[in-house]
Order: sequence, then structure tokens, then C-alpha cells
Amino acid sequence: MPLRIAVFGQAPFGRDVSLRLAQAGHAIVGVHVPPDGGGKPDPLAAEAQARGWPLFRYKGYRRGGQAIPERVAEYRALGADLNVLPFTTVILPPEIADHPRHRSVCFHPSVLPAWRGGSALAWQIIEGAGESGISVFQPDAGVDTGPLYLQRRGVEIGPADTAASLYFDKLYPLGIEAMVEAVAAIDAGTATLTPQSETGASFQGLLDDRAARLDFRAEAASLDRRIRGCDPQPGAWALFEGEAVRLHGCTLALDARPAARAEAASGQATAPGTIVAVEPSGLLLAVRGGNLRIAKVRRGEGAKVPAEASGLRPGDRLV
Repeated sequence: MPLRIAVFGQAPFGRDVSLRLAQAGHAIVGVHVPPDGGGKPDPLAAEAQARGWPLFRYKGYRRGGQAIPERVAEYRALGADLNVLPFTTVILPPEIADHPRHRSVCFHPSVLPAWRGGSALAWQIIEGAGESGISVFQPDAGVDTGPLYLQRRGVEIGPADTAASLYFDKLYPLGIEAMVEAVAAIDAGTATLTPQSETGASFQGLLDDRAARLDFRAEAASLDRRIRGCDPQPGAWALFEGEAVRLHGCTLALDARPAARAEAASGQATAPGTIVAVEPSGLLLAVRGGNLRIAKVRRGEGAKVPAEASGLRPGDRLV
């Protein structure tokens, strides 16, 4: 029997999961999306408006640590059998999360209990994980600690993967199918829940500018992973003449000959963070143990541009 579903989510993933659930015959009785931040309209919100799904735009559902009564009442009036959380940054109070007869089901882009937290994609790359996967679970009072409906693992994190490519090219399609499968099992009464083990559990905080700051004392491989993990957001960064420079499209080149040529020309060692070449394919940055090729750059509050058009030149040094 089709379910009455309340969706709490955003972005293309939230839209695509909702569309698949509607196509499966479930009734979308409410869509909760955070307010737009001034950029492009949210795809899930736009889809809800186009299809006439009741749309709610709230930043949160708590005030002073307590559930907001009028929002709880508004939600409960929808009569949902299940909450689906395909891509959400909102922590729901138990008055909402646990209210439906099937409670809630949530997507997470890692194989839990590893990589709990809101920046799991980035940290898997930054910390050098070789594989990723997805988890579908029932939220509880913790952060990504609830019992599991299903998991998919064995997704390779390649040497060129960014947070964006890992998500959109690999985990996104896998996650949609897993969410649809979990909801189908809940509807059929065949779903099972398995408590998460704490063996191998880890939690990483949200990836902010502090975590995205580059430290050129680190080796090439570590810097490469940080840049790729922070790509596209927030963008790993360093300073040039007091201006933040964010680096995107990084590839690792362990061959240090360009830096060696720069050393020979200058008669002194090339300091890590020094640009040794600017080419159509990107700028080459000397770091400990190799070079990094950077395809695109964003300076200050400007737009992301090809590195060749960034105004940075050989001999400039990022710190």
C-alpha cells in the first residue's frame, strides 16, 4: 500500500529521490526545504511548486533547543506515514522525526559508522580513504548514529576524485536506488534495522575555511587530497600578498623537475608554495615531494577562472 511521505531535503538529490518515490505511487504530502540563500532556486523546492506538493521553507524546527510547537502541529497535520530525508542539513526534533508510524529514513554518503558528520564526502578524500559507499538509516538522537536499513560499499575513491566527482558520478545514482529500495521494503513490511557497530566509528566536523587552509609544510600527497576534498566547496586556500587564493582541479605530479629547473635558474631552493610554471593546462605549484597542477583558481571574492587567466605568475609564492 503506497505511503504518505513527508520529504525533508534539498538539491538535485532531494528532487530526484522525491520524483522516484512519487513514480512508485507514494503520495508526497509535504516537502520541507531550507530557504534559498540568494543563489539559484533549490531544485527540490522548484519541483514541489511545479507539482503542487505542499512546500515549507524553514531554517529549522527548534527554538532554544526545543521543538517549535506551531511547526510540529503544521507537520503533523500532513498525516505522513514516513519521513524521507534524502539530503538535509536540518536536525529534526523527535516530535517530528519519530512521529510517523514508520518514523524516518535518511541517506548518508559513507559506510557508517565511519565518516559520520555533515562533510563526510570531503573528509574521506582528505584523510586518504580508498573506498566509499552509502548508508540508509533511521535517525536517532545522535549524529548519523541510528540503526541501518541497508548499505552499499566498495566504491573506489580514485586519485583524481574530488568531493563533487565522488558524489555526483559515483554515490549519487547509488544513493537514489538505495533510498527507493529502503522505502519499498518499509512499505512492504520487509525492512529490517541493524544497530550500528561502534567498531571503526569516526566523526568529522563540518568542513569550514579553517579546515580548508593549506599548510605547505605538508607533503604533496596530503595537499593534493585536501585540495580535492575541498573541491568545489569551500575551496582549499592559501594567501598571496594577503589575498585568499582558492585552488581547484588539482592533480598530483610527483616529478619535481620543474621545481628543480626553477632552483637552478634562481640559484636557490624553491620554497614550497612557489608557482614554477603557468601553462594552458594549469599552474604548477612546487610542494614538498613533488608538484601540484592546479587547473582553476578563485582569488578573493572573484569568480573561478582558468589558472592561466588568474594573473598569477611563475615566481609568485602562496603561503
